[in-house]
Amino acid sequence: MKRVLVLSGPNLNLLGIREPQHYGNSHTLDDIHQALCHKAEQHQVILDAKQSQSESRLIELIHEAYHDKTDFIIINPAAYTHTSIALRDALLATQIPFIEVHLSNPLSRESFRHTSYFSDIAVGTISGFGANSYFLALDATLNQLNAK
Repeated sequence: MKRVLVLSGPNLNLLGIREPQHYGNSHTLDDIHQALCHKAEQHQVILDAKQSQSESRLIELIHEAYHDKTDFIIINPAAYTHTSIALRDALLATQIPFIEVHLSNPLSRESFRHTSYFSDIAVGTISGFGANSYFLALDATLNQLNAK
């Protein structure tokens, strides 16, 4: 079976209460993770979903994904999008294909959010669709896995 890892960065555990004008208030991260796992199961894909506030923990999870022979990563680096060369290097080193996801559209927000350390090395980027960004990313991931 194919394996997919969904990684979510800092403060995403606060979905449902955090800045609803940007992130919505109807879905928690646990809701999203459960629905993603259910959808993946329907396609005979093992999906593991993790969230961490810690950059080092996210890097460790990417390294573990490599050793577990994970086929694809969906990552919402959150604020690390604009700051983390270390996360970028982990993704480059493991060479696991990934899609970058954002609930809001970073380009419609503050200028410091306009730079991503991931977009140029990602298979693709999906942003601005709220919780649905994760589901669009899973659809794209399933298409990528089926194309192999």
